[in-house]
Amino acid sequence: MFNRFKNIISDLKHNVSNEDKMKTAKKVNIEENIKRRLKHNLKLFRSIFHDCSDVVFKEFKIGSEREINAAIIYVDGLIDREIIHTEILKPLMYLTRLDEYNSTNISIEFLKNTDLAIGEIKEKKKLEEIVALILSGETALLIDGIDKALLLNSRGWENRQIEEPQSESVSRGPKDGFTETLRFNTALIRRKIKHPDLKVKMMNIGERTNTDVAIVYMEEIAKKEVVEEVLSRLKTIKIDGIFESGYIEEFIEDNPYSPFPQVEITERTDKASAALLEGRVAIIVDGTPVVSLVPAIMVNFYQTPEDYYEKPLFASALRLLRVLGFLVATSLPSLYVAFLSFHFQLIPIKLVETLAEGRVKVPFPPFVEALLMEILIDLLREANLRLPGTLGQSIGVVGAIVIGQAAVSANLASPAMVIIVSITAIGAYVIPRFSTSYSIRFLRYPMIFFAATLGIFGIAVVWLWILIHLCALESFGNPYLSPFTPLKIRDLKDTVIRAPLWAMRKRPTSPDSEDKNRQDLQKGRINK
Repeated sequence: MFNRFKNIISDLKHNVSNEDKMKTAKKVNIEENIKRRLKHNLKLFRSIFHDCSDVVFKEFKIGSEREINAAIIYVDGLIDREIIHTEILKPLMYLTRLDEYNSTNISIEFLKNTDLAIGEIKEKKKLEEIVALILSGETALLIDGIDKALLLNSRGWENRQIEEPQSESVSRGPKDGFTETLRFNTALIRRKIKHPDLKVKMMNIGERTNTDVAIVYMEEIAKKEVVEEVLSRLKTIKIDGIFESGYIEEFIEDNPYSPFPQVEITERTDKASAALLEGRVAIIVDGTPVVSLVPAIMVNFYQTPEDYYEKPLFASALRLLRVLGFLVATSLPSLYVAFLSFHFQLIPIKLVETLAEGRVKVPFPPFVEALLMEILIDLLREANLRLPGTLGQSIGVVGAIVIGQAAVSANLASPAMVIIVSITAIGAYVIPRFSTSYSIRFLRYPMIFFAATLGIFGIAVVWLWILIHLCALESFGNPYLSPFTPLKIRDLKDTVIRAPLWAMRKRPTSPDSEDKNRQDLQKGRINK
């Protein structure tokens, strides 16, 4: 009994001590500056990083002849241990030429000009700034007698190798894609565009994650108003954390309730670089390979980098095929419902007989039949995405065949409906931007409903609403349907068709750019 009472008292004391420690940690004013006394500064940082077992505090002495107390603070796992040992600790611990200094007036400039083989060194006083940089992978050097911290770039962690993006694979063209490391991504763009006009502005977003975000643009090409608007919208984002570029897209879109994407995304370095040369702005978020491109108009979502690597005739044919895929994916099921429900007299008699024969034993009206099959296909598509690679592919192909055959055998759907749903799914996959296929899947259901209610007139009503909505939509001040409305004849060279590269001497006017010319107007294609 006495032992149990003793244990309870011990647990209470332990809990009280932990609460006291947490209260002490919370009392630290992170906005204050560090002091000259090393012990005081270490106490502050230990309070801030209370219960952070991955944050390492290493105390040591500077100099081999006369010793000066110092300490480094870093996050294990975010730094390169080799840099810590060989380029920071070793040079400082074996430092000589300290006779002219004492422990209270050692110069930071002297330390920066010694054997420290670090390319990037910052001086900071504010606790908040120092903590943010430590958590970003830098090493803080604190020295007794100095009221500043030296932040040494010692970042180093495991990175994914550069690979071709699976969602944007091409048969011809570069195979390099962005990775999850921001600095690698900016370097990949630098490799493509070797010009000092390429600017990279950095900012942190996320009250707790402090996520690094890079805004990349061409200074002499991108409109200053567009760049300023992008920066302004990013600065208004106040959220706990940013883990993917999709977070940012929702905050900066002009119309967040629109089903159509207003920010183009890519994982391809050539796509992002080409967009920069058209006067657009790239937003790169640390931790994701997906780069956002703004402004974005509708034609951007039906173009691929491969269009510019093949002959104009083939590229134009493929673009027209994608537009056809969009129309088929949105309208084909609703047309089936409308014709069978209201306008069967418009169908050739032999085709009517075939359709009627296939629907004799189907107990549902065309509307329910189409809705059921579309939902099944969407479920299958989602399952295919969530399952592991090889298993997902097997389930996708086999599942579609089995479900289609089973639906026909069970008289739940007609053979014609299975064919139409299959063609619809293929039409959606033709579109190169996966984000655009979401809007198609969303619009297909109301279109089927209106077709079942009003027939072809209902489909026309939905398309009229879509056109009105698209005409009113903008992306950073650029009309979404540009260059069709407002009509810009010069820009039609690179829309649903592609003119030869030598014929596109001017940059597109959507978005507008500072430098209008992309080719020397006195030169061009050599005629022989």
